[in-house]
Amino acid sequence: MNDKRFLLNLIQEGEHQQQDFKYRVDDACKLARSVSAFANTDGGRLLIGVRDDGRIAGVQSEGEIYVMHQAAYKYCQPEASITFDTYHADGNAVVIATVPPSSRKPVCAPDEDGQMRAYIRINDENIVASPVLFSFWKESQKPQGALITYDDDIRRLLDVMQGQLTLRQIVRLSKLPRRKVITLLAHLIRFGTVKWEYVGQEFVFFLTN
Repeated sequence: MNDKRFLLNLIQEGEHQQQDFKYRVDDACKLARSVSAFANTDGGRLLIGVRDDGRIAGVQSEGEIYVMHQAAYKYCQPEASITFDTYHADGNAVVIATVPPSSRKPVCAPDEDGQMRAYIRINDENIVASPVLFSFWKESQKPQGALITYDDDIRRLLDVMQGQLTLRQIVRLSKLPRRKVITLLAHLIRFGTVKWEYVGQEFVFFLTN
C-alpha cells in the first residue's frame, strides 16, 4: 500500500478516541493535552498536516516536529513516549505521531492557566480527568496489598450509591469529606466494586452489581 492510500484510509476513519487531526502544530502546551489524553487512555495517533475536514495540507515546517517533541518531553509530566513516522501524498508530508498508553499514569499537561492536569480521551475529545481517576492511577502504581476493610466510611458510601451519581452527589449524600470520598472511590474502582462513565459532560460512578 502506498503512502497516499494508507493516509486516506486513516483519514476516512475520522477523528475518534485513538485518532486526532492537526492541521498546524505551533503550541506545545496545547498539544501536550492531546498527548496526555492518549497516554492516559488507550493510546492514539496524531495526524499532523491534516485539516479537521480530512484534507491533506502537509506539515508546514520541521519546527512542528520540534514542537511535538516539546509537548511530549518538556510539557508532559512524567514524560510521555512518542514516535514519529513521515508519509507523503501529492507532494505533501504528513507526520503521524503515535502515543502509546502510559505505564506511569497519570501523565499531566498544563491547562490554559498553566496548572498541571491529567486528561483522558473520550470519543474525539480531550477531557480533564476526574480527581477520582487521578487518585485511582496514583493508587494503581502501588502494590495491591490487602483487600479493602469494609469500615463505617465504606458502608456509608456504598449505602448512598444508588444508580449513577456524580462525585458531588456522593459527597453530599454520604456526608463524608470530599477527599475521603475520592480516596474510597479510587480504592473501590481498583478492586472492581465501582465503575465510572462520562455522561452528559460529567463523570458518574456506580456499583458494578
